[in-house]
Amino acid sequence: MSNNRITIDPITRLEGHGKIEIFLDEKGNVDKAFLQIPELRGFEQFAVGRPAEEMPRITPRICGVCPTAHHMASTKALDDLFKVEPTPVAKKIREFIYSTFMLEDHTLHFFFLGGPDFVVGPQAPAAERNILGVLNKVGLEIGKKVIEIRKQCRDIISYLGGKVIHPVCGLPGGVSKGLTEEDRKKFLEVAKAGVEFAQFALKIFDDIVLKNKEYVDIVTGDVYYHRTYYMGLVDENNKVNFYDGYIRVVDPNGKEYAKFKCQDYLNHIAEHVEPWSYIKFPYLKNVGWKGFVDGEDSGIYRVAPLARLNASDGMATPLAQEAYEKMYETLGGKPAHNTLAFHWARLIEALYAAERMVELLEDKEITDPNIRNIPTETPKEGIGVVEAPRGTLIHHYKTDDRGILTEANLIVATVNNAAAINMSIRRAAEKLIKNGNVSDGILNMVEMAFRAYDPCHACATHSLPGDMPLIINIYDADRKLIHQFKRNVK
Repeated sequence: MSNNRITIDPITRLEGHGKIEIFLDEKGNVDKAFLQIPELRGFEQFAVGRPAEEMPRITPRICGVCPTAHHMASTKALDDLFKVEPTPVAKKIREFIYSTFMLEDHTLHFFFLGGPDFVVGPQAPAAERNILGVLNKVGLEIGKKVIEIRKQCRDIISYLGGKVIHPVCGLPGGVSKGLTEEDRKKFLEVAKAGVEFAQFALKIFDDIVLKNKEYVDIVTGDVYYHRTYYMGLVDENNKVNFYDGYIRVVDPNGKEYAKFKCQDYLNHIAEHVEPWSYIKFPYLKNVGWKGFVDGEDSGIYRVAPLARLNASDGMATPLAQEAYEKMYETLGGKPAHNTLAFHWARLIEALYAAERMVELLEDKEITDPNIRNIPTETPKEGIGVVEAPRGTLIHHYKTDDRGILTEANLIVATVNNAAAINMSIRRAAEKLIKNGNVSDGILNMVEMAFRAYDPCHACATHSLPGDMPLIINIYDADRKLIHQFKRNVK
């Protein structure tokens, strides 16, 4: 920290890398604040020239935290590319695997990454704001429950997906492995335990956060608040769906703004770039880019748990619907613009995922051996979408007649939130840092502004391979270049 500049590098408890730069004015108040992503995303380029059917095996390697999301979006893009409809049982198996993954991943974020800010406390010593601090607060027995449910979920993904980190089960038109009746019964017990665990996690949130006035004031206050558009997948009844459906967008008042199939995404989403970050900033094309501002006139939208709930008309399972109604009643109506409520919505989604696992496994058709339709069409272009834990994830491929990729476009979940994350960081910094008074706890509360989104910059950006070319320009107050640093630039 200098007299007029604060750097948080690295930022903590997220996937990937990033840093926050905060610039103060002469009075010690915040003038500007940025989240910088110092990695170059090159994945779309090195996908070109590869056979399309390799993509579901390659794309999970973008990230070891959410590989199932990339695998499933890529597999669905191949369905579209080869114009082959998966069998009904294949769809159910895919959605079951995916629901299992969502339960496991949301559990990971709440207890390991986001939870320490509430369970331990936003201004607790840094050494305690971690999973060990959480266990010390809530008890080792809860820690055992967290580990056990994650292990059971990961075992299911390993069994059906081939590997838990980099699944290989998705094929155009189906899946590579089915379920036996014995599998169904065994996994159904895990799913029912998942429902109990998700309810248990919501109770922890209720006991520790909602019954603590200080925490409720933080969640519902104006430090973490933005009026934006919201985007998420919905089913035919406008209920939240992780695996399939229409992309729905609502405006800051909750009114439906757009609803479209993923194949039409380019008519609705455009991408803006800034010179100070390697991440792109998607926005609603028909509203336009108006800068890092919120409101109805700004094309900035948000994705991920709270956005999905805001963009929907409810949850498709009963227990999750009850929790959904309680959240909006507590927050004063819908849509909710409280950024920290992403944590609450994440636990509601975990409950929905577990309930959906039970529903799919109670349908005995899921053991039908007809798990694949074989493609026969010549490939040309395909688009697939799923709701990743961190938001709407789109894979778009174009190929020649042999199925060799000529173009790939990925709008990764976290990228959709990139503009909003920067706005949230700036707002938190402006509200919390006054007259140059800065503490470790205050800086952690600035970091809480991005942590609510559960950002994954391993997904959103990529370096190719090892170090990358980088130029850093330093300007004085009159915007005159006074120094330049170069790395790997000839």
